[in-house]
Amino acid sequence: MPSILVDRRGPILHLTLNRPDVRNAFDERMIADMTAVAASAAADETLRAVVLAGAGKAFCAGADLMWMSKAIGYTHRENLSDAEDLALMLERLDTLPVPVIGRVHGAALGGGVGLTAICDVVIAADDSVFGLSEVKLGIIPAVISPYVIRKIGVSASRELFLTGSRFGAARGCAIGLVHEVVPAAELDAAVERRLKDVLEAGPKAIAAAKTLIREIAGEHPNDVIGFTTNSIAVQRVSAEGQEGMRAFLEKRKPGWIS
Repeated sequence: MPSILVDRRGPILHLTLNRPDVRNAFDERMIADMTAVAASAAADETLRAVVLAGAGKAFCAGADLMWMSKAIGYTHRENLSDAEDLALMLERLDTLPVPVIGRVHGAALGGGVGLTAICDVVIAADDSVFGLSEVKLGIIPAVISPYVIRKIGVSASRELFLTGSRFGAARGCAIGLVHEVVPAAELDAAVERRLKDVLEAGPKAIAAAKTLIREIAGEHPNDVIGFTTNSIAVQRVSAEGQEGMRAFLEKRKPGWIS
């Protein structure tokens, strides 16, 4: 059985974690498969968005118990290699030049929170449960921490990393991990609404906007003037920028909208 279901629907790539018997907990195989899929998606210039979901009753329950049991006997070097593989997967997903929309339901725990954090837009069922419970196992959420802290901030991270307490979708929305909470039956409709917005936007502008956020987040405005001014100048003179501005002035749809 494939660890990830890959379903291309026109310009949209649907990736579904496919280990429902273990609530889509990830292991070495799923990490390798997701890393390869993300690399392929990054090179696909016809792709417009990725939807990340989980099969069965949960989004992702974090690390697989069998995988964790093997790690008990690992050396420092083996643990380092293991962690580097996970870090590469997250980096590949995080830097995709298209929007990643998270369709979250059921449990999103540990690494599942990390996957949620790399999504650009997260839509969660109102009965979703989140948690960073690593400290209760005597470990820490180290590899996912850059993405989680960037998403929810230092204050919420200090509370949730240190207590391991679980929280619901409403709290996830309040701290910025989740962007929209809907009844489970309305998840797919909510995802489709977001995809409609994405398809109305310039694909190269979206890619440039994602780069812009990564480059200037946390920087003082004066320190990034050169980057920001050059970014808008480049986009304005690009074919897509010219088409978008002309379409607006001429009151017509731009060419990237079919």
